[in-house]
Amino acid sequence: MPAPAALSHRSVLAIAVPIMLSNVSEPLIGVVNTAIIGQLPDPFYIGAIAVGSLIFSFIFWGFGFLRLSTGGLSAQAVGAGDTGELVAVLIRALMIAAVAGLLLIALSPLIRAIAFPLMGGSPEVRSHGEAYFNLRIWSAPFAFANYCVIGWFIGQAKAKLAFLVQLFLNLVNMALSAAFVLGLGMTSDGVGLAALLAEILSALLALALAVRLLRQFSGHFDWARIFDRARIWRTMAMNGDVMIRSLCVVFAFVWFTARGARAGDLIIAANAVLMNFFEVAAFLIDGFAYASEALVGQAAGARDLTRYRAAVWLTSLWAVVTGAVLSLLIWFAGPPLIDMMTVSPEVRETARHYLGWAALTPFLGAVCFQFDGIFTGALATRDMRNMMIVSVAVYLAAWALLERPFGNHGLWAALEIFLITRGLTFWSRMNAIERRLFQTA
Repeated sequence: MPAPAALSHRSVLAIAVPIMLSNVSEPLIGVVNTAIIGQLPDPFYIGAIAVGSLIFSFIFWGFGFLRLSTGGLSAQAVGAGDTGELVAVLIRALMIAAVAGLLLIALSPLIRAIAFPLMGGSPEVRSHGEAYFNLRIWSAPFAFANYCVIGWFIGQAKAKLAFLVQLFLNLVNMALSAAFVLGLGMTSDGVGLAALLAEILSALLALALAVRLLRQFSGHFDWARIFDRARIWRTMAMNGDVMIRSLCVVFAFVWFTARGARAGDLIIAANAVLMNFFEVAAFLIDGFAYASEALVGQAAGARDLTRYRAAVWLTSLWAVVTGAVLSLLIWFAGPPLIDMMTVSPEVRETARHYLGWAALTPFLGAVCFQFDGIFTGALATRDMRNMMIVSVAVYLAAWALLERPFGNHGLWAALEIFLITRGLTFWSRMNAIERRLFQTA
């Protein structure tokens, strides 16, 4: 296994840029699906996809620990030069992914019965949202396998391979959505079917690339190491911490969408349009979080304090600058983009009314997104979990104080407070994490 190259702006961008390009295509699925469904005359179609997608965000992002923990563990294995553990990390993750995906399919009737009443919305929104759900839920094992392999690639700084898998997934998803809805006359069921087929095909591609990479560095399956009790417990503990963290993040956005749904189809449609802007920006900024995960993890595995500090500084600098640029872009380009995404005059007017809040989110969220990568690479999952719980508590308190007097403005303000709190609480743990990793005074 070759030694990691020296850190520089170039090495950060070599990881971040391919990830950014692949990441931006993921929320563009939401943009494209919203634009496709938005060509239909009734706003409840947009609301149905927004509600259905958010339910899957809660379910699938809740299992985002498979990517995060696999990335952090593989990065530290690379830093330590331990090829055997690098192979074992992938196999353990894929086994967990298979079990989790099959369990979700088995529980899908119960999930559907609970989730849609909690989300609210009109009968039309619920009906079309359930049609989307009933198809997409079958993609769970394949989606989770993708998380594992992409995280494994990122931990090794194999950004181009992660880019290839993610881009393939998202482009196939968008193309099939357009074909099924605009070409075949389907509605939300067409969007759900497109997601299912795209996940299956991309999982097959990801596994083929992983097998090829294993052959290149003569990776072998050491079953004793794979099933080592101490390593399994460590993996499970990390996964539990990151799962709680992920569920907290998804809860915050599901809560946001659910409260908007209770304000009516017009508000939920406008918020869905604006949240697409935020998601595109967040996924772009996450390119630097992914870079920090790989570079911080490799430095921690090698016990190299100088490299660790350089990784934190360089990736964070790029993340904050990118967040500021994206905030300005959303503010100035927002109105014409809104018009491209919906033909409804009422939705266009309402989305413009709240555009300023959406424009703030990339800048305010850049720091907290970046800390996710740093903490994952450092395997500081317990700190990540605890700080996220605190942030959600502050978010709910802000919502309780602000939504009633200020309506949807108050709901957006609470979301911004959540992002700020995440950044501040994570920052407060940085010195303790460095001391723990490197035993500094």
